[in-house]
Amino acid sequence: MEHRRILVTGGCGFIGSALIRFLLSGRDLAVANLDKLTYAGDPANVAMVATRPGYQFYQVDIADGAAVKHVFVEFRPDAVMHLAAESHVDRSIDGPEAFIRTNLLGTFNLLQTALDYWRALPSDEAARFRFLHVSTDEVYGSLGAECAFHEASPYQPSSPYSASKAGSDHLARAWHATYGLPVIVTNCSNNYGPHQFPEKLIPTIIIAALGGADLPVYGAGENVRDWLFVDDHVEALCQVLARGRPGETYNVGGRAERRNIDLVRDICALLDDMLPSSPHRPHDKLIRFVQDRPGHDLRYAIDNTKLRTELGWSPRETLTTGLRRTVAWYLENRSWWQRHRQSTYDGSRLGLAAGAVREEQGKHHGK
Repeated sequence: MEHRRILVTGGCGFIGSALIRFLLSGRDLAVANLDKLTYAGDPANVAMVATRPGYQFYQVDIADGAAVKHVFVEFRPDAVMHLAAESHVDRSIDGPEAFIRTNLLGTFNLLQTALDYWRALPSDEAARFRFLHVSTDEVYGSLGAECAFHEASPYQPSSPYSASKAGSDHLARAWHATYGLPVIVTNCSNNYGPHQFPEKLIPTIIIAALGGADLPVYGAGENVRDWLFVDDHVEALCQVLARGRPGETYNVGGRAERRNIDLVRDICALLDDMLPSSPHRPHDKLIRFVQDRPGHDLRYAIDNTKLRTELGWSPRETLTTGLRRTVAWYLENRSWWQRHRQSTYDGSRLGLAAGAVREEQGKHHGK
């Protein structure tokens, strides 16, 4: 099913901007970007497509119901791709309220507005309408050494972030089951790639290594994540929107599991190769183990069989090729992340519980 007028929420963020760039690359579509422009939302992420005739931008907070309704009335979408969210686990530990407001109240506003809008559509337009709710594998909690998350895995969120996303998933499914709104849910593994905000693991390591700073690895670095290149993710989302079944969930994973410590060493090896004159080679000598995150899930892994078999999607990038592309982008776009480091995030540690912060400060002061 082809959609011509797509409303993307969170379109100035990391994944949302990759999605908008993909949608407007060689396609005759109308795309509305609804974004609050928090610290992680950057209009520069979509600057290369912002002058396209089909692009519209609305600076709107999804927790503002009246403003959301105005966007629906004015833009008249035939599909919603909902990616707007507070998304950083460490920040949710420090300040959970913003996560509850955006991820729960904001999702409720979007669902309710979409429901009212959908009910008023002519029958043929209502049959075509879709609401794609984009979520995370973190809602499932922590895995042991074996198996992988699948669409029927029970929810066991560990952090304020994952709990807020779990709640939003339940709301999305309830609006389908109760009201019939044609909702589809996706849960993805850890994304990486160009334009990712510097607070996340991979850009944190790249940027720190370029400056010869310590490379912080939580705990013993044994935590395992399944990595998904962002462009592969957005292709999957478009497949799900076009061919996925309302009421269904599709897990999107890269089948690229890696321990954090091994991932950091991979990045160091790439930097050694790509920066032969760097005074910080070998970069892995900069690795430092730091106090672990409270409630840190041990392992995530996604079983993407349903998406592969039903919709024919598979990732194009391996972790090896995707990491090289990512490192190259951060090397070639220093002005982008330097601007964020100077204006919105200085690279300091986030996400230590209050007691742990006092304990760590005491260590630094010899107590």
